[in-house]
Amino acid sequence: MDHKDEHSAHPDQEVEEEEDEEAKRAVVLGPQVPLKDQLELDKDDESLRRWKEQLLGQVDTEQLGETAEPEVKVLNLTILSPDRPDLVLPIPFVPDEKGYAFALKDGSAYSFRFSFIVSNNIVSGLKYTNTVWKTGVRVENQKMMLGTFSPQAEPYTYEGEEETTPAGMFARGSYSAKLKFIDDDGKNYLEMSYYFEIRKDWPAV
Repeated sequence: MDHKDEHSAHPDQEVEEEEDEEAKRAVVLGPQVPLKDQLELDKDDESLRRWKEQLLGQVDTEQLGETAEPEVKVLNLTILSPDRPDLVLPIPFVPDEKGYAFALKDGSAYSFRFSFIVSNNIVSGLKYTNTVWKTGVRVENQKMMLGTFSPQAEPYTYEGEEETTPAGMFARGSYSAKLKFIDDDGKNYLEMSYYFEIRKDWPAV
């Protein structure tokens, strides 16, 4: 979570501008077809059948609905840090008495792991963005491509790269953030604003 020299006195305006850019880059792929119908298309074409089996893996066709739109439900966020117990946070976050979703120690290594379920249809180009501000200044704008996922009953997990919180007295304090999960079509599966804290010490377990 290194500080960057990008400044904005209006975080909400910054987010709106970024969302406009995302909308411009969204790829229009045409109307979606329910996955059940897709599996019936070209079922006599052996090469297409093998390709679909490879893409879909162990999809239980009996559990597929008639809905064309994929659905992604983000279940939780786990914060991992060396020599610390994993901290599993359900989504949406449940803030503490001070309004913080979680707290991190300054100058410490950590990584995020998300767990999510995909249902109904294939989701293409799933990615998340996490934008962080401190006192109105944007200090991080993380964008991570997760990939394309077929529906399945078991949750998928994604673990990001290890990062280090900023260190020192001026790095400590309250941060605001916005987390989003979107796909190639620009469909928004999660948009969540939250607060977290960077402290001198880890919270008591």
